[in-house]
Amino acid sequence: MAIGSLLDRIKGNPIEKLKPRELREEEIRLRTHCERVRKEIDDNEKEKKKKFRDGVGADLFKKKMLAQEMQSLDMEAKLKLRNFSTANRQLRFIKNLLIVKNYEKQLREKGMWKKLSSLPTEKLETFLIRTSLDGKEFDEVLNELNKPFEMDVADIERTEAGEDEKKLLDAWEKVEAGTLDPEKAEGILSIDRKLKEKAESD
Repeated sequence: MAIGSLLDRIKGNPIEKLKPRELREEEIRLRTHCERVRKEIDDNEKEKKKKFRDGVGADLFKKKMLAQEMQSLDMEAKLKLRNFSTANRQLRFIKNLLIVKNYEKQLREKGMWKKLSSLPTEKLETFLIRTSLDGKEFDEVLNELNKPFEMDVADIERTEAGEDEKKLLDAWEKVEAGTLDPEKAEGILSIDRKLKEKAESD
């Protein structure tokens, strides 16, 4: 079963419904596939080297024939490499997902399970493809799993900082143009005012 069908079959968050057994089966299938494709790429490279050696000392016609055959082998190798890269990303995702499932109890105790369950499937998949949890202790796994949430907070802070800076520049411009009173500008930009507005809206 491919990674796509594993995820397509599950509506909502995959970590809630996937069973460790089927993840292990998928891991074995993907590992076997990666090993087979890697061997095919190695065989392909050996064949190219052989053809190159065959061309040494050959006439021009023979060299042109061999060059075409080598280019064809090269294209095959590139397609196989793309196939290998895709399968390898899928394998990393499945391995990481299996590690997450194995630490489910501890992650629930730390409140991380709830956070992971709140992530959209696509975002969780992308994150687990990009990270590596293999061979890490629980604390290290927890730190890695915290990263997407820390990044989200950092992104929000950057956005807010950008908006605040824009408001400041706008206020200065208005004060300098004489269209806004300096004291009024200070009132608009004050933290106290923002806190009061938030309290009123809450």
